[in-house]
Amino acid sequence: MSESPSSLEFSSASLSKSPEISIVAPIYNEVESIPKLIDSIAATMEQTGRPYEILLIDDGSNDGSTELLQRIARERRDLRAVILRRNYGQTAAMAAGFRHARGNVIVTLDGDLQNDPTDIPRLLTTLEEGYDLVSGWRKNRQDAALTRLLPSKIANWVIGRVTGVQLHDYGCSLKAYRAEIVADMNLYGELHRFLPALAFIEGARIVEIPVAHHARRYGKSKYGLGRTFRVLMDLLTVFFMKKFLTRPMHVFGFFGIACTLAGIALSGYLTFLKLGLGQNIGDRPLLTLAILLIIAGIQLFSFGLLAELVMRTYHESQQRPIYRIREVIGDDEEMM
Repeated sequence: MSESPSSLEFSSASLSKSPEISIVAPIYNEVESIPKLIDSIAATMEQTGRPYEILLIDDGSNDGSTELLQRIARERRDLRAVILRRNYGQTAAMAAGFRHARGNVIVTLDGDLQNDPTDIPRLLTTLEEGYDLVSGWRKNRQDAALTRLLPSKIANWVIGRVTGVQLHDYGCSLKAYRAEIVADMNLYGELHRFLPALAFIEGARIVEIPVAHHARRYGKSKYGLGRTFRVLMDLLTVFFMKKFLTRPMHVFGFFGIACTLAGIALSGYLTFLKLGLGQNIGDRPLLTLAILLIIAGIQLFSFGLLAELVMRTYHESQQRPIYRIREVIGDDEEMM
């Protein structure tokens, strides 16, 4: 295992300033890949001549990755290692990377060498064309067809239809973000795979470009079909955030009123049968359904009111506006 013999050979131009570009990569049990990953990123960024930093987020590794990162980070001025206390998952690792990144632009990639750092300059060039997020598309993906490619294609299609953000490859970690877009996104659960959709909610301009993809060289994949259920649950969360984040009463109130009206209509029908036609309604399933619909409607309406209060408290306590400004043109000093 090499320890990056060129670890101290950096250009002064790249390190004399605060970093302009932050390269963030989550690490979980990638001890063989780490030295090659660092050297490849550094070689690519040195060619750009732009100030950069490398942030490797160790997500509770237990194969020696933590100790290796600690050692290399003490030797290299372009590397910072963020060591998490335990394995929290990729979303938490990405959030930690975003939190500690100091660059105006943040580039993310996987730590297993399947993403190619030589694609980073193309992402940066595309970002400078006026976009807020440039997403990689693994057009010639080097993964197993049945267990990885097919589920991924289905997931990408479903996510695109639900979120309205049409991308070929939601799962590609190789992306470039403007830091202000990342600052507006709060990551919880396992929302890292929906970062383009979350950025779209914040008003980001998004584009996708093809990038290289390599077969895994070391270790084994941490992903499997078991993620399907979690993806579906997170997708519902993102859909709700996109449609009703600032107006939850619109969804809860609609279903609440609909259920209540349906229950009242059934109750009226049963009342007519009882009082008008003299029929026995005590053993009819419709009576139970009518009661359940009225109760469910009242509860849903109450949930809507509570959700409205929670969202108002959230936005006001965080001083988080319900809009995002891209730019202000002209003299607005009196409004500042």
